[in-house]
Amino acid sequence: MRLLKSTIHPDINDLSATRFTRNATRAIVLNGDNILLLYTKRYHDYSLPGGGIDEGESNIEGLIRELKEETGAHSVKDVEAFGLYEEFRPWHKEGFDIIHMQSYCYTCTIDDELLEPELEAHELSNGMHPVWMNIHQAISHNEETIAKNDKKGLSIERETFLLKRIVSELLNEAEPAISR
Repeated sequence: MRLLKSTIHPDINDLSATRFTRNATRAIVLNGDNILLLYTKRYHDYSLPGGGIDEGESNIEGLIRELKEETGAHSVKDVEAFGLYEEFRPWHKEGFDIIHMQSYCYTCTIDDELLEPELEAHELSNGMHPVWMNIHQAISHNEETIAKNDKKGLSIERETFLLKRIVSELLNEAEPAISR
């Protein structure tokens, strides 16, 4: 899968510190200019649905499970690789100094109707819920949160980058070529 971007958090000075890798999936589900996202009240941001890949699970199996759990999406079809976003971020729990986060992004389609999500306790307490959102409005909202909100989550930079990349590559925003 192509690498979209690799980032190192500014608080990391030494990549040889103890680290572990967390593999995750992110779903890109489009309907015109609308995209299926998760809104998180705690961080006041929009993100792609997805999460950690369980042991023994393929990327695609993880994608389908996470989509169902977080959004109620079902009948996931037409799954295609979009790209990988990797991050090196500080880890503040015993045993490791750095988390190497690898987010494998896939486009897919789902049935129109969303079933009831099966959100985890921490997701509920953070005020997370699925929403169809105009992608341009989601980008503007996240950019405003980045500029003005001190309590923003670590993932907002990744999510905003991915949303912009989706617009530039999947929504054909470029002007049509002029025939000669």
